[in-house]
Amino acid sequence: MFIGEYQHSFDPKGRLIMPVKFRAQLGERCIATRGMDRSLFVYPLDEWNTMEQKLRKLPLTKTEARAFSRFFFSGAAECELDPQGRILIPPGLREYAGISREVTVIGVSSRIEIWDRERWLQYYAPVEESFDDLVSKLGEGDFFNV
Repeated sequence: MFIGEYQHSFDPKGRLIMPVKFRAQLGERCIATRGMDRSLFVYPLDEWNTMEQKLRKLPLTKTEARAFSRFFFSGAAECELDPQGRILIPPGLREYAGISREVTVIGVSSRIEIWDRERWLQYYAPVEESFDDLVSKLGEGDFFNV
């Protein structure tokens, strides 16, 4: 499981040092693709295969399913972790996410998200402010009862 938030930066060649705590789970190869909210999603190969199987089950007759699959898969790139723990993110993905140099890398359970640092702060601030409301809306039923 990927958890935590880390501040990193891209080098001039478009490589990003992955947080040490993520490297073992990520493996030597991973898949990076366009994510939601203009972030990048990074999956270990086993999680990518799980996502692929789920997306294969979407009905081809639905316009939204075709659009999502095309968007998700066409942006995907296989990345390798080098001996220094870096991955090379293709320029098209960096452009999609508006990544300059400074990024926030977050663990979100089965995937890693890479955000331009400023975009992350813009996204995160209102979510932090409304967290109690989110809990109330999601808390219907027994979700948060431990």
